[in-house]
Amino acid sequence: MKTALVTGASSGIGAAIARQLIADGYRVFVGARRVDRMRELVDAGATALSLDVTDDASIVAAMNTIRDGAGRLDVLVNNAGYGSYGSLEEVPIDEARRQFEVNVFGLARLTQLALPMMRAQKSGTVVNITSIGGKIYEPFGAWYHASKFAVEGMSDSLRMELAPFGINVVIIEPGAIKTEWTEISRLNLLQHSGSGPYKPYAESHANMLAKADRASVASPPEVVAATVSRALKARRPHTRYATGSGARIALLARALLPDRWFDAVLRRFLSAASG
Repeated sequence: MKTALVTGASSGIGAAIARQLIADGYRVFVGARRVDRMRELVDAGATALSLDVTDDASIVAAMNTIRDGAGRLDVLVNNAGYGSYGSLEEVPIDEARRQFEVNVFGLARLTQLALPMMRAQKSGTVVNITSIGGKIYEPFGAWYHASKFAVEGMSDSLRMELAPFGINVVIIEPGAIKTEWTEISRLNLLQHSGSGPYKPYAESHANMLAKADRASVASPPEVVAATVSRALKARRPHTRYATGSGARIALLARALLPDRWFDAVLRRFLSAASG
């Protein structure tokens, strides 16, 4: 039986991916700090691991459990992450470091420990959940977007490094998805920039995020899970999959428009969305 690890599986996209992989016949390990919130996945057949991607000992222990219990790892889904929003000037540098610890360095450390098993098998797939935010940008998202841009570049380099060993690297770029992510990002934004010189602009952006959270156009996390499943079933998976509401349109606009034009389009969209 093929084995998979899904991080950030206590809710949203991670939980949906875990459910999909269980249905696809994988032995699924799920990792998160909030182990109690993965009870439903355990009832469905998953094995829950206490996993804090900012704690190296936690990461090593989780990977040792998989190696000792399953003896192999066929799929690593690096999904754990969050959005730290606020003006670059006002976000404390310790919080900026934490954003990278969770979104970049935790992902990289898990991958480092997964690769020896995959190389021994001469097969495996690393699935990195980035975002359309790894290709586009917005005000007050500097640290978040920087982390996702970093994962995009890291994934491209990793894909070439691992090709001789028969290991695939797949990037999943979700658009608007109904999860806790938007609410957490909005609260971070108001905490860091809800007062001071950026206050009116931050409040406007937070209002846009709140409306986006309520919007019926956002896709359910199962859309992302289905995309991951499709990539894993493909004989030769794509290097990238844009999925969810607005993802393909946003990435096409970014690819076609010069920077200043894209800035103008984005300002107009954000103004309309926050009004």
